[in-house]
Amino acid sequence: MLKFFIASLVSMVFSLSAMAVEYEDHDGMLMNHGDGHLMDMGGGMVMGQNTETLPGGCERISETKEITVHAGHKFAEKFPGRMFAFDTQEFNFKPCTKLTVHFYNDDKVRHQWMMHGLPKYLYPQGMFHLEVSGPGKISGTLILPPGDKTYLVHCDIAQHMEKGMKAELKVGKGDGDLPSIPGLTAPAVPDDYSGTLTDVAAAKKAGDEAAAVTAAALAATKAATAAATAQQPDDSFVSGITVIGLAIGLLLAPFLAKKFKGMTSAEIIAYIFDLLRVAIDYAVRVISALIKIVAANKNKVLPEK
Repeated sequence: MLKFFIASLVSMVFSLSAMAVEYEDHDGMLMNHGDGHLMDMGGGMVMGQNTETLPGGCERISETKEITVHAGHKFAEKFPGRMFAFDTQEFNFKPCTKLTVHFYNDDKVRHQWMMHGLPKYLYPQGMFHLEVSGPGKISGTLILPPGDKTYLVHCDIAQHMEKGMKAELKVGKGDGDLPSIPGLTAPAVPDDYSGTLTDVAAAKKAGDEAAAVTAAALAATKAATAAATAQQPDDSFVSGITVIGLAIGLLLAPFLAKKFKGMTSAEIIAYIFDLLRVAIDYAVRVISALIKIVAANKNKVLPEK
């Protein structure tokens, strides 16, 4: 029993050490590329760093603040339907604050803490940007502009913001709340989990059938219009034929909806062209018969008086 207890204790110690996140500190490895752009070869990046220049309207730095922000999958567990999140969804600071952000990535994928809407004369591209590839930590500093404004903070990696990694940073009183901030504001487009797979499949099938019927009606109308245009170049007559074709297409739509129900788009188009071929063959036969009648009348010999 004692051996079993010791073995369990050793296993637990090794498990805890394996689960611990080893953060790589990128701050000491960053190379300055100018314009507040710092980066290293290990996947760490700071863009828009500003430690000294005051934004227009700021006479002095109002206060100096530091915050620590974590990003990762585990922070999204409390938000249903989300995959990634920051550990904090709202920040608030005085205008002209000198703010240093210590950004920790707790996942094994790349994450960012990106702030938009900053004055472009001071921050290139109008943003402040921290980025870490894999578990790691990076720090950057900026000076917030004056005025009351709400700024978007998010991860710009594809789909990370849509999956929950976004927040808002209010300077002063802010100018309102942003939509779809997890746990803070209502989503712009709410998720709907009410339908079952059967409902979704049925709705898709109905939509496909309606689209096929509409396509068939449009194809029939275009075909009738094209045939009329080819036969009569007069603009006024063509316009009349176009209106007639559209009317015929609309009148035939209910019949076509029943006729084409369950057929694919390719089958519907093939059926329409087959009908056109039959109609053209019939028209040719009628015209040929009329020509023969006219020719026969011309060849008749009138009786002598």
